Amino acid sequence: MSEVLNHKQVGQKVTRMTFEIYERNLNSAGVVFAGITGMGMTLANLLAAELKKISPMKVEVVEVILDKKAVSKSEVELSQSLELSKKTIILVDDVLNTGKTLVYAMKPFLDQEIHKMEIAVLVNRSHGLFPVRPDYTGFELATTLSEHIRVDFSENKYSVYLH
Repeated sequence: MSEVLNHKQVGQKVTRMTFEIYERNLNSAGVVFAGITGMGMTLANLLAAELKKISPMKVEVVEVILDKKAVSKSEVELSQSLELSKKTIILVDDVLNTGKTLVYAMKPFLDQEIHKMEIAVLVNRSHGLFPVRPDYTGFELATTLSEHIRVDFSENKYSVYLH
């Protein structure tokens, strides 16, 4: 297993992504980070905290609850109900593999009158099975299908590993 990004580098990627999000959403009524269960939710909280530091925008976080191991059979729901009208939804996950999880995670937002939906991932592996492309990417990493990416958001020691 080899470290691809260390703590400092992950922090830099999150900061850069946050500034991009702010720049592209200046005219939005607010930003809702929708973190996918697990590391996606952790990344959503990190992005939201950074955006609150640099912007006066209304920033909210909601969890998209689903079973990543059986996403097509899983119920997909939000951890709470929020007013989403005219807000930007940023769907957040740690790693984009095929896009299947992100496609299913969009379901709760399909009948909402949102301003727009964007996607943020820390690592994009570019194995596009579904036509899903992130708007914000921390790191592009070409890998084989047999390789695995592990994101670790342990307290005060963030890192990304390839194995």
